[in-house]
Amino acid sequence: MNQIQKLRELTGAGVMDCKRALEDAKGDFDEAVKLIHKKGVAIAAKRGERKTGAGLLESYVHNNRVGVLLELRSETDFVAKSDLFKVLAHELAMQVAALGAESAEDLLKQPYVKDESITVQDLVTRVIGQVGENIKIERFARFEL
Repeated sequence: MNQIQKLRELTGAGVMDCKRALEDAKGDFDEAVKLIHKKGVAIAAKRGERKTGAGLLESYVHNNRVGVLLELRSETDFVAKSDLFKVLAHELAMQVAALGAESAEDLLKQPYVKDESITVQDLVTRVIGQVGENIKIERFARFEL
């Protein structure tokens, strides 16, 4: 039970998904994490073509010298108002402030500044797996003095 809770906190997956992943991994915690991430990728692939009609604008200003305005989309308002989605929007805005990018496609290919072992696409895919909806970076603007 302790491992299930730890796995849930780390991945954001549901209790039953964590339990199933641990069973499938025969108790190997690291393997269970990989299984949950694979499931998130599968969910993201299924959701990839769904329309994203809801969303939010996130702004971020760093040291009054760099500013970012980012539009992040989801399928429903319910997800757009969730804490996971809001945190993702903020993380993406900080990523743009730190490294910039020409387009959303370029941004998704970048290593994530807080964990260079994953890409920004991996970060978005993980959240898609957690919320069960398609998420799309619609557009962003970066301003620098």
